[in-house]
Amino acid sequence: MPWIPLQQRLHQLPLILAGPILRRTESTSVTVWLALRRACRVTLRIYATEYGNGLVIGSTVVTGERSTIALGKHLHVVAVTAQPDANQPLQSGQIYAYDLSFQADPDREPLTLQQALNTEHKPAVPISYFEHQLPTFLLPPQDINELKLIHGSCRKTHGGGIDALPIVDDLLEQSARFPQQRPHQLFFTGDQIYGDDVADPWLFALTDAGDTLLGWEEELPIYPTPNPTIPPLKAKHLPPGERTSVAENLAGFTAGLYNKPDHTNSHLLSLGEYSTAYLFAWSPVLWNEVPEGHERYRDAKRIRIWDQEVATLRAFWHSLWKVRRAIANIPTYMIFDDHDISDDWYLNQTWCLRVLGKPLGRRAVQNGLLAYAIAQAWGNTPEQFAPGTRGEQLLLAAQAWSVSQGTDQSAAATLARLLGIPDLDRSGQPKFRRDRQVWILDHHPDALQWHYTIRSDCHEVVVLDTRTWRGYPIAEDNTAPPMLLCPSAFDQQIRAPLQQSQAHNLQTLVIAPTNLIHLRIIDWAQQWSLRNGKVFSFDVGDAWNLHKEALSELLAALFETRDRVVVLSGDIHYGFAARLSYWTRHPEEKTKAQVLVQLTASAFKNAEFKTQIIQTKLKSIAPEPPQEWVGWNHTPELWELQSISGLVRWLKLRPVPPPLIRQLHPTSGNPIVNWTIAARDSHSLPDWHYRIEWIKRQSAHYPAWGKNLAWLKLGKFRKTGGSPLLAALRWLWCNRWLQEGEEVVGESNLGVVQFRDFTEQNPYPTVYQDLYWCPPWRPNSIVNSRFDAMLAPESAAMPFPLLPKSLRR
Repeated sequence: MPWIPLQQRLHQLPLILAGPILRRTESTSVTVWLALRRACRVTLRIYATEYGNGLVIGSTVVTGERSTIALGKHLHVVAVTAQPDANQPLQSGQIYAYDLSFQADPDREPLTLQQALNTEHKPAVPISYFEHQLPTFLLPPQDINELKLIHGSCRKTHGGGIDALPIVDDLLEQSARFPQQRPHQLFFTGDQIYGDDVADPWLFALTDAGDTLLGWEEELPIYPTPNPTIPPLKAKHLPPGERTSVAENLAGFTAGLYNKPDHTNSHLLSLGEYSTAYLFAWSPVLWNEVPEGHERYRDAKRIRIWDQEVATLRAFWHSLWKVRRAIANIPTYMIFDDHDISDDWYLNQTWCLRVLGKPLGRRAVQNGLLAYAIAQAWGNTPEQFAPGTRGEQLLLAAQAWSVSQGTDQSAAATLARLLGIPDLDRSGQPKFRRDRQVWILDHHPDALQWHYTIRSDCHEVVVLDTRTWRGYPIAEDNTAPPMLLCPSAFDQQIRAPLQQSQAHNLQTLVIAPTNLIHLRIIDWAQQWSLRNGKVFSFDVGDAWNLHKEALSELLAALFETRDRVVVLSGDIHYGFAARLSYWTRHPEEKTKAQVLVQLTASAFKNAEFKTQIIQTKLKSIAPEPPQEWVGWNHTPELWELQSISGLVRWLKLRPVPPPLIRQLHPTSGNPIVNWTIAARDSHSLPDWHYRIEWIKRQSAHYPAWGKNLAWLKLGKFRKTGGSPLLAALRWLWCNRWLQEGEEVVGESNLGVVQFRDFTEQNPYPTVYQDLYWCPPWRPNSIVNSRFDAMLAPESAAMPFPLLPKSLRR
């Protein structure tokens, strides 16, 4: 099929370009998000179903309406909310259905959902698991033992491995009519799109679609003030594969540093590109064949790379209908990580100065954040975008800016203010302000909040924004690792929501887009990069592992009011589980541990060779050991005890101002020379102590529906031909024994989280994470690997050594 520009086929497309996507769904509110080709008044109707099993549509429960906002001439977006009467909320354990109608012309009958989904040029679109063809949903249960959550992150269209997100459709298809088995919520924990590291053919399609849907071509700024002698720069002037210099030098982006030009050579820049990236990620409607490599290039290498990326994108598109159906039938919640804008977004103060101080970098960040606000944040917190709110001001400003074709400076200023883009100082650099001991970006007080909390009868989920509220060290280099949450953000995002609910009634989960716990090799690589000034090569400072003071503050904030917490995370392109036990006060007081379990599911689609290696038995050569860490909120008196050939000497360590954090080891050295650290007396014992233990990955097994799935294509390791050695290596790699590692899953995956064994007598359930993935030994099937961790406190803390009384003075 030849390439056809969107402008020539726009009239053939259905009204709905993307969606419906079921967003925030509670007993008192249901929100559905859509992107349309025309302006409409959209009506959402919620129905009960007979016997609560979804099979037969019952009576209308509630109706809601909202008009679209015009992000472009042919791009109209809405998140429509229906709110039941407070005295008649929706009930858990019941499957509800919803329908939509679209009033595009007041003189004509509204279009039905099926009419809006289909045209004669587009085949019927399945968005339901029932004969009535309506999407359905289920509220979380009252019993935590019946709760089922799905989470994942990092979905790069041309990334390695399969796209794991269609597995959600398989899970829903098997359980659609069974309330006790059906998943309740889906969490996208970051990198829903990639603003950097974009496939050349995908950028080709996004630029065409973005300019067409907006109906105008954005002029990208290069200079602080327009220069009439220089022709305007537009996205179409920056073809795929040729944006590295512009992205790095004119926008300041760091994704391509350290010899990675392919990460910026097709970087998204315009509002049209960022906005349509979501439409392409969630819906097959806009997809079309792109030119072959030989139609664009003469260079053999560029032709080969282009055609390889086209093949990968076709495979992504092949199962996109399943993604569309899945996210129409399960409440879906989202939060950004860095790639939703660009790699390293707000990583450290240097990045902020480098990018926000350049007009093109500032515009690209604003475009990415505006697209995020409309495509993701609106559905997370629809009340923040209700009529008369700051969110509605943002939507109206976006509409005004688009109508003016990017010339309305008042609208642009409003967008920057509400999106939290800081003003520039007289030198042209972004403004910072002080928040206790750190610098933070100077957000306007009217800026929207990206963090949020959701609650049900059995659980609460606190979703953190660890990007825009970072604390940058004042007295250190601008590349120093930041606090991922500044002091005021700890109060606003963690303490405040946790104080709003009673701890004993709900299981607390936290969405942390970046991990608290890493593989040791990641810690070592980041520490080496920090020492050598290469902070952008290994995302140094983009997790909680290097800034131990911030991690300590996070644990303290969580455990002030909770004794068991589950953290869902992503980001790192492998999945695992780890358990952290936390004690406060002195060990001799025998205080009961508080427990945090981190469950990581990553990536939906971005498996890499290094993650596939650590998935195998080879990683068992160097398993992750337990770690013990201690800390003081005061200045302790510590001594080092040294033993050399049976002779003992002791040295008083130089006092260090608090907070002081040390890793606690058993006695170090060998039988001849060894040493340890001891506290002078009980007054110098640690104020807190935590232990990290990795949870063992259980053997993979096939779910009942998991074999010979039609949507899965043969994996790359089933190629034939080549030398006998190559064939032997393929056989070895695909061997199940080799692939059954003990700690992580490195193939594309998603996580399903459940709780068991919770009772009034036992308030400490066991949490299970099943990671679903495609095994190399049977690449047309899906398996799941289980991790289970007890939330009950178990063993006591390792005692901290005390200086013998005979040595105290």
